[in-house]
Amino acid sequence: MPLSDHTERHFTATEVVRDVVIGMSDGLTVPFALAAGLSGVAAASSVVVTAGLAEIVAGSIAMGLGGYLAARSDAEHYISEHAREAREVVEQPEDEKAEVAELLQEFGLTSEESNNVAEAMSKRPDDWVKFMMRFELGLEEPKAWRAASSAATIAGAYIAGGLIPLGPYFFVTNVNEALKISAVVTLLALLVFGYVKGRFTGANPLRSALQAAAIGGLASIAAFTIARAIS
Repeated sequence: MPLSDHTERHFTATEVVRDVVIGMSDGLTVPFALAAGLSGVAAASSVVVTAGLAEIVAGSIAMGLGGYLAARSDAEHYISEHAREAREVVEQPEDEKAEVAELLQEFGLTSEESNNVAEAMSKRPDDWVKFMMRFELGLEEPKAWRAASSAATIAGAYIAGGLIPLGPYFFVTNVNEALKISAVVTLLALLVFGYVKGRFTGANPLRSALQAAAIGGLASIAAFTIARAIS
């Protein structure tokens, strides 16, 4: 009987998607909330544009740096734990084999089967350590370029998201009119962003879209109301 082709398609770029979501969600909401708040007190769109651009620059740098430091921390943690596991398989091999057997039994293997696998794995120290890192500690080896990539992706997504609510203020001099256009454009962008995010992450796309729009809307309403109250 001929074997049928079986191709599994799994989405694997979860780290990139996470970075885009972090950057884009903040980029859409924070500059929009700032622009909405300034619209309550500013007399000209140029004021909103200047403040908005300054916020986007500062926000993208801060968000990118945060992503870089988080990724670096993950890498340093992995290196530290890997060194500890490598030391333990040499100094405490019996304890480590017992841990392997225990982990395998959680997947339904019998005591005899798991002990045989643990014994065989002990003859391959590098794979043994990799197994313990993944299944005991739940850690995947971070890619060498992960920190820089995370920083660039988050910062870029923040800038892209931030320019959407700020865009109308470049072309419409009347602040109130610009705010109305910005609100509509940003709401649509949040809905699209939330829907796409839901498709990529496996969440309900419609629910994800409504959640993104609701969060952005609440943030902008709060900023606008506070600015109006203070003025």
